[in-house]
This record gives sequence, C-alpha cells and structure tokens, in this order.
Amino acid sequence: MKRRALIMWLAMGIAASAWLPGVRAQEPGGDKGTSVTAVERKNRAPVSKEILRVQLPEPKAIKLANGLTVLVLERHELPTVTLALWVETGALADPKDLPGLATFTAEMLREGTARRASAQLAAEVDDIGATLNSSAEFGSSVSTISASGLVDNLDKILDLMSDVVLNPTFPTEELEKYKTRQLAELEQNRSDPDFLSREKFFQVLYRDFPAAVISPTPDSVKRVTVEQFKRFHEQYYAPNNAILGVAGDVTLERLRPLLEKYFGAWTNRPVTQPSLRVLSPPAAKKIYLVDRPKSVQTNIVAGDYAVRRSDPDFIPLSVMNRILGGGPTGRLFLNLREEKGYTYGAYSYFTADVYRGPWIASTEVRNNVTDGSMHELMAEFKRIRDEKVPEGELDDARRSIVASFALSLEQPATLLRYAMTVKYYDLPEDYYNRYPEEVAKVTPEIVQRMAQKYVDLDHLQVVCVGDGSQIKSVLEKYGPVEVYDTEGKPVAEKAAAAGKSGR
Repeated sequence: MKRRALIMWLAMGIAASAWLPGVRAQEPGGDKGTSVTAVERKNRAPVSKEILRVQLPEPKAIKLANGLTVLVLERHELPTVTLALWVETGALADPKDLPGLATFTAEMLREGTARRASAQLAAEVDDIGATLNSSAEFGSSVSTISASGLVDNLDKILDLMSDVVLNPTFPTEELEKYKTRQLAELEQNRSDPDFLSREKFFQVLYRDFPAAVISPTPDSVKRVTVEQFKRFHEQYYAPNNAILGVAGDVTLERLRPLLEKYFGAWTNRPVTQPSLRVLSPPAAKKIYLVDRPKSVQTNIVAGDYAVRRSDPDFIPLSVMNRILGGGPTGRLFLNLREEKGYTYGAYSYFTADVYRGPWIASTEVRNNVTDGSMHELMAEFKRIRDEKVPEGELDDARRSIVASFALSLEQPATLLRYAMTVKYYDLPEDYYNRYPEEVAKVTPEIVQRMAQKYVDLDHLQVVCVGDGSQIKSVLEKYGPVEVYDTEGKPVAEKAAAAGKSGR
C-alpha cells in the first residue's frame, strides 16, 4: 500500500508539473547547454515567456427524461468521486420580509427525510467516510448540494444525496434546534467587527437589491415555519431547474442507470424564477461609521460594483485586482503592511454572479493609524487609476494567475466547477482552454482602463467599524460621514428619539 501511495503521489506531481508555464519536454536539437560562468543570477527562478496551452477534459452531457442536466467528467487517477447539484435559485429569491429562507431550506435538507432521521443520515454518511453538504449563500443565485467519497460507495452516496434533495421533511424538532443555533450566531455577529463592516457595506452598496442582505434577522429566524420550507422546496427544487455535476473515477455507462434509479423519480414541474430588480446607479461617495465604543482597531471596507460572471471584463479585472490587492504581493499589502506596518494584511477581491457582484478592498488597523491607512488606501486607488502599471509588475501578476490556474487543474472538483460554471453562465465552451491566453493579452492600458472603470473614486462606498470618539474626526477628512450603532440604527435618529423621550 505504501509503495502504491508513493507511485500515485509521484504521478500526481509529474502531472502537475506538465501544466506549469515553462515546463515541457526538451526538443531534439534544442539547447546544447550554457557555461555556468555566463549565468547572471537575479535571485529569481527562470521562467518561460511562452503562453500556457491547455486542453481541459470535456464533460459528457446528458439530460434525464425529467429534464435534469448532468455533466460527467471522467478522471481515473484516484478511486474517488465528487458530486455537485446546483439548484438555480438561491438566496436572491428570499422574500423581502423573510431573509434567510433559501439558506434555512438548504441547510435543513440534511436534518431528516421521509426515510431517515437526522442522526441516521449523519451516521450513514460517516460509516462510508463520505461528505454530504448543502448551502445557499447570501447573495448567490444558486443553492448547492454536494457530496464526495470513494467510488466504491457511489451507489450509497447517490442514495443519500438524492434522499435529501427529493424527500426532506424538515422535522419540527430539528427546526427548533436549528433556530436556537441561528439566534445564538446572530447575537454573536453583533459583536464581530468584520460582520458589522460587511453588513453595512452590502446595505449601502446594493440598497433595495436582494444582495444587500448578508444574514437572516432574529425575526425571520423566529417566524420561519416547516410549511414555508416545504413551499420553497416545492417551488424551486425541480430537476428542470438544476444541474448535476459528477467528477471522478466513473464512466457515463456505469453512472447513467444509477442516476435514473436515484434521480429519475424527481418530478418535473414549471419553475418561475424571481424577477430581480435592476441595480440602482452607483451612489455618490460616502463614509459610513459603525460606532463600536472601546474598539482598539478600525475595520475598513471600501468598494463599488464589479461585473457579472459573463462580462468580458472578468479576466482583465482579475489581473488589475491581483496587482492592487489580490494577495501578499499586491500593492495594498506591500504598502500598508510591509512598508508602513499598519496592519497584518490588506487585500482586495471581487465576486461575480448573474448580477454585478462587489469589488472590495479591506484591512484592519490600529486606531492611531486609521488616518494613515485611509490616506494610503486612497493613494493606491488613485495610483492604479492614474499611472500605467510597469510591465514587470504586470508580468508577475499575469504569471501568478496562470500558475494558480495550472495547479488547480489537478483537482477533479475544480475541473467540475469550471465545467458547471461554463454551463450555468453560458460561457463559451473553450472559455477555460483560452484562459491563459486571455490573461496574457492584458496590457498596462487595459489594467488602467479596468481601474478607472471599477475603482470609481467618485462613487466609492467606505465603511469603517471602530470607536467613533477616536476616529470620526479622522474620517471626515475623506468625505461626508454617517454614523450608525452596532444594531444598524442611525445614531442621529437614535439621539433625536432619546431627546424627545426625555422631554
């Protein structure tokens, strides 16, 4: 067994290296060798200027009689299997007066079915060393049910997975336990500056759009019922409203009868997708202070709208973001941490879905360097907009993105996610085959154009969580400031109400 494991590990390492830029077989009649005396050492690894060429395995696509779309990606390196079901309705479909319904429904799928109680379901998953998870993240357009395990247990895994999808009962006793956990978590969130900063940021960025909500409320947790779960499940969990992806040591011939056995009885029915509101135009720049007395640090979050996943700006924006704050080599990290020592980290990122996701830059700093940190953040935003990025810095960013992409191709679950992303967002079929080439096409001019378009200083929304008595006057240097308490209530209104009650 040890020898087999070692062989498998070496084979995976060789396969990974084949995807890396600059790693290829030596061509006949190629390099004859160079004297070491002629080598100039630059303290950098040698790299190739050639563009990485990849040909991702194409999934086999079938559709069951009930309308369920299935993508099968055969990967026979390891005796494992990964499954993911995307139901094409997520938290964006939550009723306005019941935030969290999609999340509650997804998470309660595992708490009991018509055939298995919650404890029995968990025990059967554990007995075969498998995983079974379900979720519907706030701001997402899908609900996800995923499973994985050894391919020898594929029949059992499909049995368990289909059971929670087709036959959930949402038991009342398990719902009461779930509510208790949720209410405790919500109470804890109110003391978490990271949560408070994200909550206020999404509220002010998205306003009346569903993505403004990042968590349930105590009221929605208390009011939700088993009947509401069942209605939501009946309304959206249908085979013609879902994509099932399977990757691993399987063949379509083996898989097809199992899919018919476990998902064939899933009833096809019409699904009406919720109509998403049109995003409001970007609001004028403003700073929102969430006053958290006695905080010793300031959590800073700044950003604006980014792109849809199908937007052609997605890849060039990824390159711009990598340069600005996409990791420990980004300008924000190098400036605020390495040069100034203001923080342990400063980063930026963006997300994309069927609507324009957010672009966000964030950091956590000591109170006494809030002013300096705000100054440096704004200076870096302005610099990437006003100055073309040097070719060397751009080349490092492009190479880093492509290298990460190349390494990701060794994971069947990642390859499956890529295939499902192409299907769900209707991207070109060769999207990921061309990905390295598209990254390589990004020029300094394109980076600057992305920065000027998405790092919009006139519409930047900035949220700071900290001790208002120490940082409010500092923040006023950078724009108009509105103050809120940790419950999300405007402090001015709160003070006015207190004054009236005291008369």
